[in-house]
Amino acid sequence: MQGTRLPICCPCSFCSCEPAEAEKEKVRRGHPTVHSETKYVELIVVNDHQLFEQMRQSVVLTSNFAKSVVNLADVMYKEQLNTRIVLVAMETWADGDKIQVQDDLLETLAQLMVYRREGLPEPSDATHLFSGRTFQSTSSGAAYVGGICSLSRGGGVNEYDNMGAMAVTLAQTLGQNLGMMWNKHRSSAGDCKCPDNWLGCIMEDTGFYLPRKFSRCSIDEYNQFLQEGGGSCLFNKPLKLLDPPECGNGFVEAGEECDCGSVQECSRAGGNCCKKCTLTHDAMCSDGLCCRRCKYEPRGVSCREAVNECDIAETCTGDSSQCPPNLHKLDGYYCDQEQGRCYGGRCKTRDRQCQALWGHAAADRFCYEKLNVEGTERGNCGRKGSGWVQCNKQDVLCGFLLCVNISGAPRLGDLGGDINSVTFYHQGKELDCRGGHVQLADGSDLSYVEDGTACGPNMLCLDHRCLPASTFNFSTCPGSGARRICSHHGVCSNEGKCICQPDWTGKDCSIHNPLPTSSPTGETERYKGPSGTNIIIGSIAGAVLVAAIVLGGTGWGFKNIRRGRYAPTQQGAV
Repeated sequence: MQGTRLPICCPCSFCSCEPAEAEKEKVRRGHPTVHSETKYVELIVVNDHQLFEQMRQSVVLTSNFAKSVVNLADVMYKEQLNTRIVLVAMETWADGDKIQVQDDLLETLAQLMVYRREGLPEPSDATHLFSGRTFQSTSSGAAYVGGICSLSRGGGVNEYDNMGAMAVTLAQTLGQNLGMMWNKHRSSAGDCKCPDNWLGCIMEDTGFYLPRKFSRCSIDEYNQFLQEGGGSCLFNKPLKLLDPPECGNGFVEAGEECDCGSVQECSRAGGNCCKKCTLTHDAMCSDGLCCRRCKYEPRGVSCREAVNECDIAETCTGDSSQCPPNLHKLDGYYCDQEQGRCYGGRCKTRDRQCQALWGHAAADRFCYEKLNVEGTERGNCGRKGSGWVQCNKQDVLCGFLLCVNISGAPRLGDLGGDINSVTFYHQGKELDCRGGHVQLADGSDLSYVEDGTACGPNMLCLDHRCLPASTFNFSTCPGSGARRICSHHGVCSNEGKCICQPDWTGKDCSIHNPLPTSSPTGETERYKGPSGTNIIIGSIAGAVLVAAIVLGGTGWGFKNIRRGRYAPTQQGAV
């Protein structure tokens, strides 16, 4: 079987498959990280009419089958990725399909996302279709890569098979939502090693057996996706599940004060604070990053560190066992020593994009000025029909991505054509200007400067244009003005709310509320907030969470695993 090569934020060929030393030290100390913290994928499953017919036209049988598929996939994720797949809602189309379930997987996926936005009132991190249809494709599923948490891209389509095979397909498509890609290219190069030589791994070519393990590269890709700011919705624990409340499932539901899980799980953590889903005497809590020895951690204790300079560190509130929602800075914060801007929780610069795509720095500005006004393959602002669009002079830094010293294959995607190389002599210097059209299987091009990249003082790229900040939809936080954010005592989040330093409170962080001088747990770590000197320019529609997923991609599942027929169509979607 042939897997589609998909963009990711950082493949194993140029990222360590092991946590950095500082990260490993945090884990040894028990300090919470995005990797050690349990994540939750709140999933909605939609069963189409043909699956309903496959299940003898029984809503109960259809529902039970879908639940079993989700439960099997949840076991794989729980044991290996510290991630739970939580079924929060289900819909079965017993009276007929509510979208056109077509032979084309991509078309069906696009229709599903429209239905999700317009027809599903329940919120979720991802919505997946379980279909009884046999698609005209050698793949058994399709999903948007890195689309988790996105209303328009957080979804997948999964073709009917036996319970075990369909659980593997769901694990694959959800994996693609979480930034994983196929291991095929890296496995052949020796970059990845599957821990199960007999059954194989989930995100790689599979023979006649059903895989149960993720390779080191897949795990690293997921961790890197989180580290780059992706998956922010995964850190809130679901409050309501599809099934009725059940003591012992690890989720606090109606009528319960606590739930530390099964007997075995409670013996490992929480059992001293929680008995039969009731808090023990004097216990305030039994689980959560802000619960320690059955008591709430004091206000200001660090519970989730920032993963990059565009992220926001979260601290305990003092009145809850749960760490606050995972937020990032509002789009527009300066980053990378004021060379870039935060956009969708990630610092955008041409240098960073060149490094991610080619492993080298961006070319000199002069290269952009000379080449991108040409409107040729080696310099342009996008395609128009069979030709190329010339960049306006003011937009050259938002056109074709030009880097230095690049050669060979890109680190992401596939090179379409040759690398274009031009040398200029300017002001006594020799300037190397190189670029290449890096394509996904559907022809989407990754080799343009990303939206949200700084292109001048108070200027940002959007759709190959360099626009002043004043043209964007400004969004501010209370207590913010010219070079003042949240009264100088907090940071403005992507929700447009102030996240105050622990010594301050109020909507605008203007009320001084010092932390107690001593901590009951003895381990209070004060949050050090930003200086508050950045200028906020507001949220820009369409922010992309991870660099390598900027143009998006569609992942493909495995088809007919039991028969070993594997040759997925090389396609993608944006």
